[in-house]
Amino acid sequence: MSFASPLFLWYFLPAVLVAVLVLPRSWRNGVVGIGSLVFYASGAGAFTLLLLACMVVNFAAGLVLEPDRPTPVKRRRTLLIGVLCFDVGILVIWKYAGFATQQLDFLARLFGGDFPVTHLALPIGISFFTFHHISYVVDIYRGERKPLRNPVSFVTYIAMFPQLVAGPIVRYREIADQLPQQRSHRLDDIAAGFPRFALGLCKKTIIADSLGPMVDACFATPPADMTFSVAWLGAVGYTLQLFFDFSGYSDMAIGLGRMLGFRLPENFSRPYSSVTITEFWRRWHMSLSRWFRDYVYIPLGGNRLGAAKTYRNLCIVFVLTGFWHGANWTFLVWGCYHGALLIIERAFNLDLSPAARLPRLARRALTLVLVVLGWVFFKSADIGHALTMIGHMFLPDFSGLTDVVNSALTNQRVVILLAALLVVLLPTQPVTGPLLESSRSRPAISLRVGVMTVGLAYAAILVANGTFSPFLYYQF
Repeated sequence: MSFASPLFLWYFLPAVLVAVLVLPRSWRNGVVGIGSLVFYASGAGAFTLLLLACMVVNFAAGLVLEPDRPTPVKRRRTLLIGVLCFDVGILVIWKYAGFATQQLDFLARLFGGDFPVTHLALPIGISFFTFHHISYVVDIYRGERKPLRNPVSFVTYIAMFPQLVAGPIVRYREIADQLPQQRSHRLDDIAAGFPRFALGLCKKTIIADSLGPMVDACFATPPADMTFSVAWLGAVGYTLQLFFDFSGYSDMAIGLGRMLGFRLPENFSRPYSSVTITEFWRRWHMSLSRWFRDYVYIPLGGNRLGAAKTYRNLCIVFVLTGFWHGANWTFLVWGCYHGALLIIERAFNLDLSPAARLPRLARRALTLVLVVLGWVFFKSADIGHALTMIGHMFLPDFSGLTDVVNSALTNQRVVILLAALLVVLLPTQPVTGPLLESSRSRPAISLRVGVMTVGLAYAAILVANGTFSPFLYYQF
């Protein structure tokens, strides 16, 4: 069930909100938990049993991992390692078994043999609920938060439908104190969260979905027909499509969470305004960056053990970041590419070097170009196609667009493309989502009125006509 589907907008969401409003305040977690399982089962089917099994294991482990219990330290550590192996093992089996067996089959064929290839369907949201489980048990083991003793509250945290399928990744410490609270201002929460949800719906349906057919046409262009114009149009178009699709989802998730009485963490902060790749990763998919920082980078030693080990840790984090997004070599190359850029920036102190004295606009433009090049790997079906596109991006020609791309580039999409490009090139502040949700300034009120009238009405028409598509991050 997609947030941008008629089933969700016209039936599921109103039913949940009405239940939250009319039932006793203490029933909130129960309503959200049951609604979330129904939401997940509607799309995942039998995989709901896998989610429930993972929740049972991690809930039970959390009760034992609490430092205050008289459990020997060694036993607690062994249990933590065991449950982490379980969580990671589930993710590896379901997400990477097919990829691994394909590589083994390729190697076997080099020597005249073969290897059976595994084909497993990918459970929706497995990358996200696995990271939530890991955060839960690690935060308890570290003594940062107490375990949840009410299974309903635990189900609410793990399966909460606003963030279950595509984030933001909510660390347990960020929401633990919110789970027991009873809401006292339910109508205020709905009034604050709905404009944020509407903003995300507009981003998704009006901008991202409109750019999708054009981007797909560019990336589907055969290498023999690829041109300078097609390559750049596809790369820039995907850069905009991915941002408005994923940030739109995050806005919808944060808005939904607020309507239910939860404050979910921000996930984007105008990332394309960054002047370095380091800054980009502080602004793009911020919840994922924070998760890898807290549970991988810092435990490995972070930047405390000298330059060589810092670079090693960055390499590990970005190899994992790449593969976390999907079982394909293109994602690994994309992760290594960003890791290499971060190491270069750190090794040469680019924030302090003469390059830092360049005009901010020039640094921002360079960073954006580097990000755009990386997205070519992220979107492409294979490395060969990505290299072909990037090669044409650096070889100007006068061939123009192909007929297929021309037919996909309608006047309406040209206008949306230019408008989206203008939006991402605006100054660093303010960040639209938080401004829309909380500010009472005149610009914020004007924006809120525009989104809630013109934008929401147009988005609703698009949804009713069935012109929406699945969120891009559903595949991860």
